[in-house]
Amino acid sequence: MPGSRRRPRADAARAPRVTTKRIYEPAAAGDGTRVLVMRYWPRGIRKDRVDVWLRELAPEIPLLRAYLDGNITWAQYVPRYLAGLERPAARAALAEARKLASTGRVTLLCGCADPRRCHRTLLQEHLRGAPPA
Repeated sequence: MPGSRRRPRADAARAPRVTTKRIYEPAAAGDGTRVLVMRYWPRGIRKDRVDVWLRELAPEIPLLRAYLDGNITWAQYVPRYLAGLERPAARAALAEARKLASTGRVTLLCGCADPRRCHRTLLQEHLRGAPPA
């Protein structure tokens, strides 16, 4: 039938190939470029486990501390983290992450145990152009 073949959405075809993983999980061949998005280097992790360190994509320390201490909720944290991506240093790091993703798979790495409450997932959605959860 004419017109019955589904085409992928144009924006989905252009979406960066970005995945996430906890830095403490073993590296896999399919990870592509492994990008650490933490402000500080994680304890016990060798430098050869990471290809690129984009610390400016991590939340700013006061924001992270406020969330971890329970002074703000996740719902309050999300827009503040995304607003922080507008800082010039973060915008430059975002451009680098997009460039990496345009040439192959990128895996964003962070130490958070729960990906549903981690900035790496927010960052993944941001890079893919999806609205934040």
